Amino acid sequence: MTSDCILSIIVPVKDEEQAVAPFVERVSEVLKDIPELARGHYEILFVDDGSDDATLDAIRQAHAGDRHVRAVSFSRNFGKEAALTAGLEHARGQAVVPMDVDLQDPPEVLPQMIEKWRAGFEIVYGVRSDRASDSLPKRLTADLYYRAHNWLSNDKIPVHAGDFRLLDRKVVDAILRMPERNRFMKGMFAWAGFRQTSVPYSRPARASGSSKFNYWKLWTFALDGITSSSTVPLRVWSYLGGLVALFALAYAIFIAVRTVAFGNDVPGYASLMVSVLFLGGLQLLSLGVLGEYVGRILTETKARPLYIIREQIGEDD
Repeated sequence: MTSDCILSIIVPVKDEEQAVAPFVERVSEVLKDIPELARGHYEILFVDDGSDDATLDAIRQAHAGDRHVRAVSFSRNFGKEAALTAGLEHARGQAVVPMDVDLQDPPEVLPQMIEKWRAGFEIVYGVRSDRASDSLPKRLTADLYYRAHNWLSNDKIPVHAGDFRLLDRKVVDAILRMPERNRFMKGMFAWAGFRQTSVPYSRPARASGSSKFNYWKLWTFALDGITSSSTVPLRVWSYLGGLVALFALAYAIFIAVRTVAFGNDVPGYASLMVSVLFLGGLQLLSLGVLGEYVGRILTETKARPLYIIREQIGEDD
């Protein structure tokens, strides 16, 4: 492989041994048809996020057959955001494209992305114009999340845009200067700015294997995204607390006036319990939101590395 690398494809993988070879074959065919990449000015960089199957062996075989294939293997599972960060740190290309190995990010979109990059755009993100391959609950929750995130955060994420996007080297360098440990890459891409444009595409079904994200992981991922990009959930409790205090003051005045006018009566047990339980629930909920942010502060203060590399493949090529 030449040292003058134009394009780096970053591919985070976790237990995807059956998907590696088809991905390399299909992506290579697309890249070889792009004139400026035809002489090998590209690389396919896998990031093995602590796979328990033979994924790393499949990458070794792919590297033996194609020297454009490289890999970084973690000592354990650190998560997709850490894998994306590792890919950005080890990518050599003037432009970098994160992709999923399941081929739901169609490689045939890459020539359009490169064309827009050559036209001067520093970020070219893919927008899923057709998500028929996803289940109805996933489509609905995804739409709800994008709307909620963009309402709460100043860093607006393009609706139905995932990690599949082309990043200019200037963007990559800007992202790598961000030191936080709780990383939400979509929010970081949005915060970085630069000239951006989109390329629509239809999202096909997975070519092989099954998704490693269940609904609980998607929920925690959404929670990480909101807490990493916005402090509105913290601020809400100040407003809610003030509103409850106003209602309590108004009710106290009402009780005082009624007592003066009509005398004292026996308060209802049910209304008292409802009030106590309601306010107690609000307090516990607010403590939970506060705890989410405190936990992230703890992670940042530890300043541990985002990942640990156990092995690299093709580093000297």
